[in-house]
Amino acid sequence: MAAKSHDSVIVLDFGAQYSQLIARRVRECGVYSQIVPYTISADEVREIAPKGIIFSGGPASVKAPGSPRPDKDIFTLGIPILGICYGLQVMSEMLGGNVTCPEKKEYGLQNIDIIDRSSRLLRDVSDHSQVWMSHGDSVDRIPAGFRVTASTPSCPYTVVEDDARGFYGVQFHPEVVHSKEGIKMIRSFVLDIAKARPDWNMGSFIDDAVEEIRRTVGDRQVLCGLSGGVDSSVAAVLIHKAIGDQLICVFVNNGMLRKGEAESVLDLFGKHFNMRLRYADAEDAFLSALKGVTEPEAKRKIIGRLFVDTFYNEARQCGDISFLAQGTLYPDVIESKSPTGGPSSTIKSHHNVGGLPEDLKWQLLEPLKELFKDEVRELGKELGLPDELVYRHPFPGPGLGVRCIGEVTKERLDTLRDIDAIFIDEIRKAGLYRDIWQAFADLLPVKSVGVQGDERTYREVCTLRAVTSEDAMTADWYRMPYDVLQRASARICNEVKGVNRVLYDISSKPPATIEWE
Repeated sequence: MAAKSHDSVIVLDFGAQYSQLIARRVRECGVYSQIVPYTISADEVREIAPKGIIFSGGPASVKAPGSPRPDKDIFTLGIPILGICYGLQVMSEMLGGNVTCPEKKEYGLQNIDIIDRSSRLLRDVSDHSQVWMSHGDSVDRIPAGFRVTASTPSCPYTVVEDDARGFYGVQFHPEVVHSKEGIKMIRSFVLDIAKARPDWNMGSFIDDAVEEIRRTVGDRQVLCGLSGGVDSSVAAVLIHKAIGDQLICVFVNNGMLRKGEAESVLDLFGKHFNMRLRYADAEDAFLSALKGVTEPEAKRKIIGRLFVDTFYNEARQCGDISFLAQGTLYPDVIESKSPTGGPSSTIKSHHNVGGLPEDLKWQLLEPLKELFKDEVRELGKELGLPDELVYRHPFPGPGLGVRCIGEVTKERLDTLRDIDAIFIDEIRKAGLYRDIWQAFADLLPVKSVGVQGDERTYREVCTLRAVTSEDAMTADWYRMPYDVLQRASARICNEVKGVNRVLYDISSKPPATIEWE
């Protein structure tokens, strides 16, 4: 949508787990990048008119029957191509080289020996630079016209180049952080070889997006489900910048929000940004529906169904609505279109308004669908959203309902709200909040004996959890400093009436999940 006026580099996805990371690295060079399936035709590539093409890695063997192959006519378009790992191998095979499966494979860290300093790809890279290898197959004969510019002891064709045709290949993964100077190689390809203009930034995105939203919406109304999370908040502010009062936001309080969250959302969006905001206080209805329910999936379904009903009831009072705005991000779009299924074929939908009646006939408006999460945060800052919201940790759609293990009651939710607020406050005071992907507390349906003052108590147990992650597909528990845990535990036991014991969860994902339910 908003990138038509910009130079671009496309990534042909052969099912690599790192395809999204390649696109992000290109964008770090200031150039727009999009991921397309390897099945894209040469005519479709010509229509996109990218300045460069990157072939991703992939799990298949080039030698396997039916292994992924790009349209052979892509090589005739005159567009520079960089092949990464499988991308190098498939390019070599299709251009007359050969790939074999050697006895000695390379996985992990290696150091490359640069053997031709005239290399365009390695012009800013130091000799013996560390790279990340992950391959079984490797090229054992390069196509005519290519020259070798770097190697490793086990891989003689680590970097190969054909300057005349603009074809380049690397056997390692320059996009991962383990390849210390990988970004330099990507930058050389994108800026020096492909000669793409580095004009992709959030300032230009805002200008393009505002124009596109106005053209799409015209004089009609847009409805947005505002959760107070990063994605829906940034989408709402961007759309409001474009069409003002044609946007109506609906904020549903399901009673399972964090401490002070409802008040902060109403203040920020209703007063500061002066949006048309409908507030549905449905706490009693949600708590009534959840009474006596303890099974996690049953709780999620009840919360989801009642949210849709509440949202729809509010929507019916908003007059004629033509569009439903959602904070869909680029990774969701990629996963829904990947021909190989990609690293994950499951799309998270609980952040969006799913399950609405089909007869509403709303068109979707998804102004963030070209952006990665880090870009959405940058966009939020450009739009004037406060850092506290822009860098906020992910929060589940069902809210504290999935962190209140067992039955959900008003009393237990209030207890959990206080625990969570103390934990996050101590993390912020220690300056650790932005080092952590997600931090939160769970209230367990378990009681323990304690001594508080001169009184023997029998109260519930809570657990604190903090994890680091890149994309939430895997996560490692955060090594929280003991003094932070000590302060949080002391405050929780002293300030929160219903708890006398604090645990810290040191489980990684896998085998555990990030959330408990």
